[in-house]
Amino acid sequence: MIRFFFWQRWLSIFGIGVIIFGIMMAFLNGTQLFEIFNAQIDPVFWEGNSIVEGTRQFQHWVFGCWGATIAGWGIVLTFIVIGPFKRKEPWSWIALVLGLVVWFVMDTAISMFHKVYFNSALNTVFLVLGGLPLLFTRKEFLGSKTNI
Repeated sequence: MIRFFFWQRWLSIFGIGVIIFGIMMAFLNGTQLFEIFNAQIDPVFWEGNSIVEGTRQFQHWVFGCWGATIAGWGIVLTFIVIGPFKRKEPWSWIALVLGLVVWFVMDTAISMFHKVYFNSALNTVFLVLGGLPLLFTRKEFLGSKTNI
């Protein structure tokens, strides 16, 4: 029981971290704070980092929308984790696993195809942080009757 609550709390903190990361990406993506992203991603698409202003503005818009999507995903994740997952409702575990796997496979495949290895590495960190609690709580859910 204590072990389950450890992992449930881990997932709650992970969800809150995802929300914060998404909000920061949405509103701070054009600042020095997110320069590490530009430094890793820009050379893949623009030789010598020479980006025209219109392209830079488009990039800020895309990162802003991407951050908003991440924040929204983090909110849904957090509410599932503090409600149905905590009550050990089987559908919640399945939904979290499927959401994490579909996101990881698609996002990472697209990133690898476009040679944005930095994003693939970041995805792997998020997969481990979100996947470990799901891996270690699976026995709490797999033995239950599944109603989807």
